Amino acid sequence: MAAETGKSDVAMVGLGVMGANLLLNLESRGFSGVGYDVNADAMGKFLSGPGAGKALVGADDWKDMAAKLERPRKVFILVPAGKPVESVLDSLSEVLEAGDVIVECGNSFYEDTNRREKRMSAAGFHFTGMGVSGGEEGARLGPSMMPGGPKAGYDNLAPYLEKIAAQTDDGPCVTYIGPGGAGHYVKMVHNGIEYGDMQLIAEAYDLLKRHGGLSNAELADVFAAWNETELESFLIEITARIFRQGDPDGGGELLDQIMDSASMKGTGKWTVQDALDRGVAIPTITAAVDARLLSAIRGERQKAAGALSGPGGGGTTDKAKWIEAVRSALYCAKTCSYAQGMALLGRASEEFGWNLPFGEIARIWKAGCIIRAKFLGSIQEAYARDASLANLLVDPFFNGALAERQETWRQVVVEGQLAGIPLPAMSASLAYYDAYRSGHLPANLVQAQRDLFGAHTYQRLDKEGSFHTQWD
Repeated sequence: MAAETGKSDVAMVGLGVMGANLLLNLESRGFSGVGYDVNADAMGKFLSGPGAGKALVGADDWKDMAAKLERPRKVFILVPAGKPVESVLDSLSEVLEAGDVIVECGNSFYEDTNRREKRMSAAGFHFTGMGVSGGEEGARLGPSMMPGGPKAGYDNLAPYLEKIAAQTDDGPCVTYIGPGGAGHYVKMVHNGIEYGDMQLIAEAYDLLKRHGGLSNAELADVFAAWNETELESFLIEITARIFRQGDPDGGGELLDQIMDSASMKGTGKWTVQDALDRGVAIPTITAAVDARLLSAIRGERQKAAGALSGPGGGGTTDKAKWIEAVRSALYCAKTCSYAQGMALLGRASEEFGWNLPFGEIARIWKAGCIIRAKFLGSIQEAYARDASLANLLVDPFFNGALAERQETWRQVVVEGQLAGIPLPAMSASLAYYDAYRSGHLPANLVQAQRDLFGAHTYQRLDKEGSFHTQWD
């Protein structure tokens, strides 16, 4: 089509790492494109570098970019979230026309996407807020994509997105998520699950290294072996690679020279905050966010290390048994983390009327994204068995898997805590499992306390209504 008209199929606004690689991905699948960046130097370097010799052109300004596109125009945006997105939308509003499609691919907060979709829809544009996962490599070779917004906009985009997405045996890793900010919401929860996954893996590492006494070389072998089991995933794979990486500035492995202070960009925090707003418990993901906050106060921790006492030393005497126990505990805790994320998606879908396709969401996460894992196939199958599944923990497969491993999981948490090893996410997962399976919780006492000190009333088991007592 572009060859006949002399115009390009798509435009990419923002030629940073992600935008440039996504545009190269589009071009490699047979689409022509316009690359545009308000930073003329960045645009020039891209077109004379990675974009040279390809079906890609630049643009002098916004009007020139629009003029070079086939109608309906399809414009992808990959700029930092917040004001830069607003600025781009203001500029596009002046040069595009009704029926054109705008795709915002950054990590925007879903409420911002809701607002933008309404604004751009009122002007006649199809605005798609699309979560993109997979990092630089995914953008270039095939990401997992979560588009939300008007269905008509997605229908225009589907031929492009399905070709550039990561591919699996059961289809491309992209699907229509739902209206408004649904796509960015699902990406936000994806990132929250990612936080939980990474923290759980870090805790498994701590248990194996400190209590198990494993060297980095042994850890690399263990994680490589785990990647051949039900734990097979991108994060387990790269963890094995990390343990083998030598330090370019000296002897030993690089990991031992990396500071134990992790930062975050905000999507994990958004997930926790939104879960509170929705009234959904996600303790594993919350613990992962808390763990990063604690890691950030390294100076305080260094001082506390010399002042606060802990248990005596010691480790396991049976490495092989400990390795297998930690593997089982990691699987169980990981299941709870995903269960929490999917429960949050379920509540949001109900509240916002999105009708989220949970099985499809699990399917498109099976490749391309950071949390891609063999495990997601089991989640996809769980929703195929019951599309209205209340929680993954009650699915027959996961119910059986955790029942089989729970004694080992408990032993690992107890032994780790007795050794003074912090296990915020792993223990939070266990507490979630035990709370969810409890037919009775001590919240009756909490109700009584609230009524006594604040007359907040309580409910009874034997009759309907709210009650207040003048406590003795």
